[in-house]
Amino acid sequence: IITLSDLECDYINARSCCSKLNKWVVPELIGHAVVTVLMLISLHWFIFLLNLPVATWNIYRYIMVPSGNMGVFDPTEIHNRGQLKSHMKEAMIKLGFHLLCFFMYLYSMILALIND
Repeated sequence: IITLSDLECDYINARSCCSKLNKWVVPELIGHAVVTVLMLISLHWFIFLLNLPVATWNIYRYIMVPSGNMGVFDPTEIHNRGQLKSHMKEAMIKLGFHLLCFFMYLYSMILALIND
């Protein structure tokens, strides 16, 4: 969010912004996929179903990158057609989702410790 905000205010150029953001796309994809599979294996159905759409969206977004682009965030297209606003909106939604998941996982951990 901060990097996209800096790009919006012209504190950094599009190429450095996109290279910073693109190096975190694959680790985010792998991490979220691993958490989703672990929730499936451990039979936590509610958390699995909560994580499944976000994991699917991350995989879809990574697969649908047009050939010739630098990555999910492309410096030549980030200012076109309101992509910067949509990337900012997506980052805010993911931030809210991760905060919700953090508190749910924390609650589950405390509940498991109390029950043992």
